[in-house]
Formats: sequence, C-alpha cells, structure tokens
Amino acid sequence: MLSDYEMIIRLCLAAFLSGLVGYEREIHGRLAGFRTHILVGVGSTLIMLTSMHIFDIYRGLSTPDPGRIAAQVVSGIGFLGAGTIIRFKASVRGLTTAASLWTVAGIGLAVGAGVFAPAAAATAIVLATLFFLNRVEKIMIRKDWYKSLEIEVPGGVVRLEEIRDVLSEYDIEIKDFDAKRIQGCEGMVLRINLKLLSNEYDNEIISKIRQLKGVARADWKVMSDI
Repeated sequence: MLSDYEMIIRLCLAAFLSGLVGYEREIHGRLAGFRTHILVGVGSTLIMLTSMHIFDIYRGLSTPDPGRIAAQVVSGIGFLGAGTIIRFKASVRGLTTAASLWTVAGIGLAVGAGVFAPAAAATAIVLATLFFLNRVEKIMIRKDWYKSLEIEVPGGVVRLEEIRDVLSEYDIEIKDFDAKRIQGCEGMVLRINLKLLSNEYDNEIISKIRQLKGVARADWKVMSDI
C-alpha cells in the first residue's frame, strides 16, 4: 500500500506534466488551458490512486478490479472534451484541445498507477505534437483556410454578383452567408463564410471588395482555428 507521501508526490507529478500540456493550450488562447488541464490530470491521478487503495483494502476478501473506477475516466472525460468543441456553421473549433484533455486524463491515470516513464514520454510526445508538428503541418501539408468576410452596406443594397466575381478570381468557395439589418437605419451587414486555398492574397481581396460600389466596410473574420 502506498504511503501518503508517495501519493502526494504522484499528484504533484501529475500536476506538473498536465500543466505543461495546459500551458501550450493557454498560450494559444484556448478556454481549456493551464488550470483546466492540471485539474483533469490531478483528478484522474486521484481516481487511480483511490482505485488502487480500494483494491489493497479488499485484497483477499473479494476480487475488486483496480481499473474499474479508473476506466470511467476515459469515457467520462469525453463530456468535458465535448464542451471545448465549438461548431460555427462550416467550421469546428476545439478538437485539438478536446484531444489534449483526453490524453492528459490518460497521463494522470498512468502517474497514479506508478507508470512514470511512459507518462513522461507521453507528455513529451504530446508537447512535440502541439508545438512542432503544427509548424510542419503548415509547411508541408496544404491547408484550407476558413474565414468569414464581413461587409457593411449602408444603403441596404449590394451586388452579390460583383462580390462573387472578385472571390472567384482567387478560387474561393462560398460555404454560406447571412445578412442582418443594422438597427436604426436601412443598412445591412453581410457575413460570408468562405474556404480559401491560401491566405496570401487576403489584403488584395479585401481591397477589391472595399472598392465595390455600395460597400462601406469589409473585414476578415477568422472562422476556424482548430
């Protein structure tokens, strides 16, 4: 049976390893960041330690499974991960954060079970994936860019055909759009969700849109940042 000192050491180690992953999420502005990852890691470690403690208490009296309670963490953490996933029309955000939370729960269980080396190795792999593979992905893998084009039309009239002509010059695909009236006037705000092959010509595109007759304002709004 583990001593209280050994359990506290494992909880602290889980907090440290989970915090490293959470720090990466935090600096990228994710809602589930530093504190959330630490809580998930420490919580799953405590559950694993509790499961092992129950097993030690009833050893010989019955046949308890030390992994039974801990197994519920793997499925239960999905609810927390689902809360970090946001769907906005044609885009989805938060998948990577949900995956990191699920992995941190696994790291916590491993630390609680005393599997320190694999837990540390898993933390290193997760950090390498989040920090470095993101850059490799941008360089080596062609990525579609999802953005929203927000256009303000004071008079309430705009020639959508002209906007579509500008976008077609850059092989931009229109996913969907909506229009809202500006309160107190006849103006409208159009929000067009787009899929681009590159963000190289963003300034050029927005400049051409602003030159169209009837357009008072045009700006980019990022749709997706998974």
